[in-house]
Amino acid sequence: MRFGKQIFIALMMLVLGSLVGCVTESSYNNLDRAYSQLQQAYQGDEVEIRQLQGELRITIKDKILFPEGGFNLNAKADQVLAKMAPTLSGFKNTKVVVKGYTDNVPVGADMHKYGIRTNLDLSSKRADNVVDYLIKKGVSQSLISAQGMGESNPVASNATAEGRAQNRRIEITLVGPGN
Repeated sequence: MRFGKQIFIALMMLVLGSLVGCVTESSYNNLDRAYSQLQQAYQGDEVEIRQLQGELRITIKDKILFPEGGFNLNAKADQVLAKMAPTLSGFKNTKVVVKGYTDNVPVGADMHKYGIRTNLDLSSKRADNVVDYLIKKGVSQSLISAQGMGESNPVASNATAEGRAQNRRIEITLVGPGN
């Protein structure tokens, strides 16, 4: 009887290990499918899509979404974000994290009337506006969040205009099983 119990436990561990492998592969396939859909939607646009381990990251240059120094979405933003909404709205278990970034140039005095005094405030307002737009287009409010990052985590030097332009961006990260 004792030997039978050990075999049963070993078989159960084997079965459970196989199931975990299937879930991981299924998750990968779902994120891979989302990656393919988004790649097709954004051919030629100034949007970069990267598939990382366990997540997808979509980077959009700020000039596509916002007027210079502003936080309200422009007409081009509607075209760009509307392309991703169908893919994102299909998720039921995947977190969508929208992060706003800026360069290190201080915000202008004209932003103070909107309560925006720092780059962190500006990046937060931009991320919030992207989240609000995506929720209106069907993305689950319980799965999406906004984070302002300000001038932290630059991807280029702020010493040049080109570098500052690269640092002003929105990153949308999909984390989870892709379903």
